[in-house]
Amino acid sequence: MKRIFLTLIVLVGCLAGFASDNSITQYVNPRIGTGGHGHVFLGANVPFGYVQLGPTEHTRGWDWCSGYHDSDSILIGFGHQHLSGTGIGDLGDIALLPVSDPTQREVLFEHADETVRPGYYAITLKNGGNPYVHVELTATQRTGMHRYTFANNQETMQLILDLGQGTGWDTPKQMKMKQLSPRMIVGYRHSSGWARNQKDFFAMEFSHDVTLKKLDGDTIGLISLPNDSTPLLVKTGLSAVSIENAIGNLANENPGWDFYKIVTKANDAWNAELEKIVIDTDNGDDRNVFYTAMYHTMVAPSVFSDICGEYRGADGEVHEGDFTNYTTLSLWDTYRAAHPLQTLIHREKQQDIAQTFLHIFEQQGKLPVWHLMGNETDCMVGNPGVPVLADLVLKGFDVDAEAALKAMVGSAMLDERSMGLIKQYGYIPYDLEPDKETVAKGLEYALADWCIAQVAKKVGDQENYNYFNERSKSYRHYFDKQSRFMRGKDSKGNFRDIKEFDPLSTKHRNDDYCEGNAWQYTWLVPHDVHGLVDLFGSEKAFVAKLDSLFVIEGDLGEEASPDVTGLIGQYAHGNEPSHHIIYMYNYVGQPWKAARLIRQVLREQYRNDLDGLSGNEDVGQMSAWYVLSSIGLYQEEPAGGKYIIGSPLFKSATLNVGDGKTFTVKAINNSDENIYVQSAKFNGKRYDKSYIDYRDIIAGGTLELVMGPKPSKWGCDKKNRP
Repeated sequence: MKRIFLTLIVLVGCLAGFASDNSITQYVNPRIGTGGHGHVFLGANVPFGYVQLGPTEHTRGWDWCSGYHDSDSILIGFGHQHLSGTGIGDLGDIALLPVSDPTQREVLFEHADETVRPGYYAITLKNGGNPYVHVELTATQRTGMHRYTFANNQETMQLILDLGQGTGWDTPKQMKMKQLSPRMIVGYRHSSGWARNQKDFFAMEFSHDVTLKKLDGDTIGLISLPNDSTPLLVKTGLSAVSIENAIGNLANENPGWDFYKIVTKANDAWNAELEKIVIDTDNGDDRNVFYTAMYHTMVAPSVFSDICGEYRGADGEVHEGDFTNYTTLSLWDTYRAAHPLQTLIHREKQQDIAQTFLHIFEQQGKLPVWHLMGNETDCMVGNPGVPVLADLVLKGFDVDAEAALKAMVGSAMLDERSMGLIKQYGYIPYDLEPDKETVAKGLEYALADWCIAQVAKKVGDQENYNYFNERSKSYRHYFDKQSRFMRGKDSKGNFRDIKEFDPLSTKHRNDDYCEGNAWQYTWLVPHDVHGLVDLFGSEKAFVAKLDSLFVIEGDLGEEASPDVTGLIGQYAHGNEPSHHIIYMYNYVGQPWKAARLIRQVLREQYRNDLDGLSGNEDVGQMSAWYVLSSIGLYQEEPAGGKYIIGSPLFKSATLNVGDGKTFTVKAINNSDENIYVQSAKFNGKRYDKSYIDYRDIIAGGTLELVMGPKPSKWGCDKKNRP
């Protein structure tokens, strides 16, 4: 046993070679966010893959949404799909667990025995302190691959195949497992959870002959292995369509048995995506945080179509498409920064994203709200699919603009989710909406309506432009000039009693706001910042209130939403509704205030440790804010591509924007003290604007920012503001 596990230790050490000195993957620390409230996935996957193969623990509460938390030490299996950074749990489906006793359903483990890097996960499991199996995992887009090396004194070698438990957040409805041949087990798992009608089909192939014995109907299977000293390899193909497609995915993506070749391919796939942004910094922790953030932005959206082109649509039916279909669309979070980041460095994927949205509209009658495994969850408020699709149209991607406008208008004119009240009253009266959160809903609908208006303008549809442009101003109904907060209003046009109003309260899902309070939601007008300024009466009054946001402190209430974290005053960076607010300073000619706060957030709320995120990862949004802000850019308006210039963290950052072009942000004299832009040049010419357009970025070039220790007048004149 000592000999074989000594060999394993050497082998794990050699695996560092997969992340060579020239590989950016060496800078990724997948453990960031596995502690605290990060909720991130830990395991083996490839960029945007359907499979996230990794360890699954018992569900012990909110912090186990991904199926894993660093505080835990009990494994129930290695599941093939997991969520990353969500506020609700699901998946963990189709799990294998190597056991020394067939009655085992869980095993103890130690984090010191884990090894993880992009595309690879390994752990040594012990029994009574003695190692009995070394587990290694890797993945392709639609397949997972396991390598089990058992101790040479292990008399019985067996795996538990669990189709029932998952992460414990859903309810299995129908399961089936059967042995097709001595080396192939197939089956399916249909369940209802956050994804109300999830269908998973699998084909599991073994490198050795095995025997399947069902222990609990088709829920639990015991896979007995030959007493062979060579490692056991297991390949699993997944499909949401059929067992036949799972077999096809396996045969096409992972036909051989060279485990480390698949590990290398996974590393190469990650490296190819990560090297789309090359940064220059002397700070090792900053480099780790940056590339881990990039890594986290590419766990999802997830490919949701098979090699043959078939996929399960939002109507539950099987469709055949000539595009790559996607799922895991956490749009209330990701429309803000994750998708604008994609349009810069993953431009080749955006036509497929648009096609996914348009087909979802055809199949369910509206654009996606929060799509999971082909299911509409209707999670969160507003029409967040609209900004994403509108952004692609307005940025000039190859999207049918007329079809996109039809989908956006069709989604916005439904009567569901309070939209009928908007058509009737022009806003959402709180006394007519039993599900509450009327201010949050109304503000989200307003910014989506602005996006529709811009697309209508682009295609020359004046009628829809006029209608939705007016609706986009509905945010004005919620602004109470007396308190200068966005507040709930009833069907008679009266605000809630001011005596009962507490702007600090974040009573979870039971007031006018959604995962936030009045201090945070008053600023949710990213599409019309100057219109919001006008409501305050002057720039001076607007700035005074905005300044107060970052210093006011107080009790959020006994029933506070757990998502309201990362507080600077009442600015809550740990949740998405605050993410755009800092950049509003550029709109009123005070970019230096934005610079100071951006640096504070970058330094204090992102760290190279387990609790390195100030809130949920939220399927890439939290990390996308860091990626964009650390290179000095952020898209404030929800669509169209006006990127606000902030305060870059690095000496330089070079983006591969496609078509053989690069865009570089170079920060001269940059340091932790020199955080303010003094002057700028774009492609060698003086540049005074405190923003830059998408079309200029993707055309390629260099934005040169001279940094200094004191605020300057750069970007302050009205003509230079966004």
